[in-house]
Amino acid sequence: MSEAPRRPLHGMRVIELAHIMAGPVCGLMLADMGADVIKVEKIGGGDDSRRMLPPDVNGESAAFMMVNRNKRGIALDLKQEGGKQVLRRLIHEADCLIENFRHDTMQRLELGYEALKTINPGLIYCEISGFGRTGPYTERGGFDLIAQGMSGLMSITGEGPGRPPVKVGAPITDITAGILAAMGCAAAYASKLQTGRGQRVDTSLFEAGIVQTYWQSAIGFATGEAPGPLGSAHPLNAPYQSFRTRDGWINIGAANQTNWLRLLDVLQADELDDDARFADNAGRMANLGALEAALNDHFTQRTTADWCERFAQAGLPAGPVMTIPEMQRDPHALAREMIVESEHPVAGRVKGLGAPVKFHEAAPFTTRPAPVFAQHTREVLGELGYGEGEIDELIRARCVASSPPGATPGR
Repeated sequence: MSEAPRRPLHGMRVIELAHIMAGPVCGLMLADMGADVIKVEKIGGGDDSRRMLPPDVNGESAAFMMVNRNKRGIALDLKQEGGKQVLRRLIHEADCLIENFRHDTMQRLELGYEALKTINPGLIYCEISGFGRTGPYTERGGFDLIAQGMSGLMSITGEGPGRPPVKVGAPITDITAGILAAMGCAAAYASKLQTGRGQRVDTSLFEAGIVQTYWQSAIGFATGEAPGPLGSAHPLNAPYQSFRTRDGWINIGAANQTNWLRLLDVLQADELDDDARFADNAGRMANLGALEAALNDHFTQRTTADWCERFAQAGLPAGPVMTIPEMQRDPHALAREMIVESEHPVAGRVKGLGAPVKFHEAAPFTTRPAPVFAQHTREVLGELGYGEGEIDELIRARCVASSPPGATPGR
């Protein structure tokens, strides 16, 4: 009899000592791929994203629920020895720990990598920070805004030269750092399965911003010049940007000669085909302002939907600029299961974003709602061998906290 399909990381146990964004995104990615992720929150409020209100759903933070699904939640006081003992017992059974505290926080608690690997030599210890654990900026705190500025991202984002710096709308370095960390954890886990040894995994928001600059860094290395903001345009190809239509905006990907000719055919812009300034990509980049003006005259003649249909028939990459609610209703996003629902014990039926990687030979993707504060403390401690009396004593000593489903103390 063949074994029932499982998610790729089934059997991996992860302890998430992380808050807000980058660390929880790492845990989310691993949980969606099948890992058993146990989120450890502080007593006296838990993850700070629980207080990012509004928006909320029946009092539960929408931000917290978005990035903490498919995890179990417990609460420990790591300043007390009883809380530390629980964590050490968790570590003994774990494959991976994720933390995104300031550089010396875990060491001061005597819970750094060197201490914990004596308990579990196979432990993968993942550190996500503002600037990494080596280098002159190690001790600096880091936020997405700071990382976007120092990585160069804000110098290439915005409407154009002379305008104020603009950050990417999404917390892109937080999210990317979480994804990079998950990739590092999965790679270290694959190594551990072969060698039995764990290791430290170290990434940062700073590096997560830098890796977004591949094209612009290529220009900088090749020319010694600093690329600047181009609005929605591309630094190497044209036309590859947004254009206003009769009723909105459309993105056009005519980034090679074949698609340029397709664009001209659909637009019926014979005069541009005969214009020597736009004969090749180098000319179009050199005369980008004139190209934009010429194309704008055509795009404003029809609606976005009309153009999208015509470009689809011609095989030209194009798409509307959608709002977030429009994206959430889009039939392709729904077909790709990027909008999922779960039944939360307090918030009720809530929607979230689905897993961005599909495994077609794995078990079907399932969604467990984000835990209410300390929801699974008794369950997890029971799995570690604690008796009910021992758990009650830890609760009385405030070394741990526990909440039944439907309750949210400590928020």
